Amino acid sequence: MNIAVKLIREFKDRDTRHKLKVYRDMADLIRKRNLEAWDDQRLQAESLRLKKEAKLGTPLDELLVDAYALVCEVAKRTLGLQPYDVQIMAAIALHERFLIEQHTGEGKTLSAVMPAYLNALTGEGVHVLTFNDYLANRDAEWMGPIYRFLKLTVNSVQAGMSLSEKREAYAADITYVTAKEAGFDYLRDTIALNEADTVHRPFHYVIVDEADSLLLDEARVPLVIAGEPGSSGNDGIHFAEVARQLGKDEDYDFDEFKRNVYLNEEGSAKAESLLGCGNLYDSHNSHLLMSLNCALHAELLLKKDVDYIVRDEKIELIDEYTGRVAENKHLPDRLQAALAAKEELQPFAGGVILGTITLQHFLSLYPKICGMTATAQASAIEFEDIYALQVVQIPPNRPNIRIDHPNRIYTHKEAKLKALVQEVSSVHATGRPILIGTSSVEESDMLAKTLAVAGVTCHVLNAKNDAKEAELIAKAGEIGAVTVSTNMAGRGVDIRLGGGNPTHAEVVSKLGGLYVIGTHVHESVRIDDQLRGRSGRQGDPGASVFFVSLEDELMLRFGINKAIRAPRQDEALEEPLLRSKFEHIQRVIMGQNFDIHKELNCYSDMVEEQRRMLYEERLGILKGETPMSPSEQRVRLYYIDKFWADHLAYVSYIREGIHLTSLVNRNPIDEFHAQIIQAYEQIPAKINRESANMLVKLGGSNDPAMWEKFGLKNPTSTRTYIINDQYSQNKRSSWTTVTVSAFWIRKILRPIFGWSKF
Repeated sequence: MNIAVKLIREFKDRDTRHKLKVYRDMADLIRKRNLEAWDDQRLQAESLRLKKEAKLGTPLDELLVDAYALVCEVAKRTLGLQPYDVQIMAAIALHERFLIEQHTGEGKTLSAVMPAYLNALTGEGVHVLTFNDYLANRDAEWMGPIYRFLKLTVNSVQAGMSLSEKREAYAADITYVTAKEAGFDYLRDTIALNEADTVHRPFHYVIVDEADSLLLDEARVPLVIAGEPGSSGNDGIHFAEVARQLGKDEDYDFDEFKRNVYLNEEGSAKAESLLGCGNLYDSHNSHLLMSLNCALHAELLLKKDVDYIVRDEKIELIDEYTGRVAENKHLPDRLQAALAAKEELQPFAGGVILGTITLQHFLSLYPKICGMTATAQASAIEFEDIYALQVVQIPPNRPNIRIDHPNRIYTHKEAKLKALVQEVSSVHATGRPILIGTSSVEESDMLAKTLAVAGVTCHVLNAKNDAKEAELIAKAGEIGAVTVSTNMAGRGVDIRLGGGNPTHAEVVSKLGGLYVIGTHVHESVRIDDQLRGRSGRQGDPGASVFFVSLEDELMLRFGINKAIRAPRQDEALEEPLLRSKFEHIQRVIMGQNFDIHKELNCYSDMVEEQRRMLYEERLGILKGETPMSPSEQRVRLYYIDKFWADHLAYVSYIREGIHLTSLVNRNPIDEFHAQIIQAYEQIPAKINRESANMLVKLGGSNDPAMWEKFGLKNPTSTRTYIINDQYSQNKRSSWTTVTVSAFWIRKILRPIFGWSKF
């Protein structure tokens, strides 16, 4: 097996070396097309020539050398930026629809301009998807002079823009926008009753920045458009009270990874008594079982200042990958309500979901997709399997001289904290800047207080003050700066040594550059690499180290603390095998998570396939491709939307309880598919029947006032949000052997012992 792996790796390495040689040769060709002697008018005339060629059908590959040479010269004239050879190589790979791994600080923003310009020449539009609104606006303004000089339009989309502003932004040749905002705008388009109310044009070519985050970490995040929420009952408070009366070990257990909690035999009986519901596992009580499971999950598994914060009397979820507040994100309705009840806040009401799409499915709407990130190779298999995207590692312009020290492993958390504070104190005394990555808001606040006691003042960047993110992270390279941050802060914002001051940068360089310290290792090597990558940009000196204890959550989950029989001590453990064990654990978890994502895709893929079939018919009606009177068009669009919303509600209901089918030895995925296919097949008949009835009522009238009278209109207002479906992902394992046994024991013995009276 090892020989086979080595052979495959050698083959891939050889293939990569060949690609890079081809790209380097092309970069040389582009360099030789020296346009320095051309005046501005000639450069602009050349751009118009390329645009004409592209619109006449000349393959873009044949225009690449001329187009890239043009961008290189214009970048130098307008911005004073001369693209490096490696940036040109990255730009070629992006046009060829690869996912490029380009180190932090290597200039991905400028690399993206060349393929964006080339693919925009056809007039079909290019989207550059950024990590946040700030970066979308910054990059559009920063790179805008290049595009405008070359007679192309550029714009950015920001949340809160009016319909006309968004339509104008998407009509530009190059549009910078976040993936979520573009997805929300697509969902709004899918429920528009007039073509004039849509903002997107047909998708063409997309460059995904920070691709690892969007294509993997957030790929399964469902974007939602819903009607305004109605009133919500206070049932959650009752279930929260019941959950608090159940005791650990005696009434419930956790699964092996503590991702789920479930009732045992005694807990089921106690819950039935408290709820007064009879058999909790009867089908008519499924809603009670789900609500109680949510209350237990909220009470026992969701931790304040780790998974969420409470701000302005509202629950705000924390993104597990960035440590930032996950803006506009909610848990599934039942779990969100349970969490609100736990914190004694107003219950959450979701409103009727009118449309939903995952980021993964939204991105698949683009015929041409490519991406760039500083960390891709560790997840190359996932990129290829899910998106058919191959990773190409672009060499740095200057060699990376950052020193990545081995993990420092301690037997317990107190020893780790003590050693970490000592390390920070001694390094800080020299004036060397330090960036510390923590696991949660709670930990970052605690560490900041501990450092303050030790005489070290630091900036804290976590979910409670995320508005200052870009400003704080940009200063993290200043002399004497200590920045404590939850996970990945300020993606897309460079940390320049000395804060950009050349004199200070020289001082910091002599001190060893930015020192990055991680307080724990993540489930994914890729996330660790993101933190490391904040140091050592563009050949700068730097260093990284991770402090780990055997009591960290990841170690406890895999029982490493029991496997390592080291005496409790304050000194770091010096066992090379232990470090390799950590790396093995990360590989195992990444493999498990990949399998889970593939399994969960089986649920969402079928729903998306149904949505696309129905939306294809809807789009034809909206654009007038199907001969219809205005009233027929309005009626049919209205009922397509109505019955699709009903279908989504049914899908959600089935999805919540589908794991129960494993109790009767049926495959949950097969059962889910069977039920939603059967439901979907009934939609056309419902649409036809209700449309015919409504047209009779309208009497053929095309008067909009009549449409209003009969309610044939969009909701008076809608809202968009994101569902954090981590809970749904975890439910896959909630029915363990113990749970299944408890279910059948109670079902068989209940009549014998008269348990039904409880």
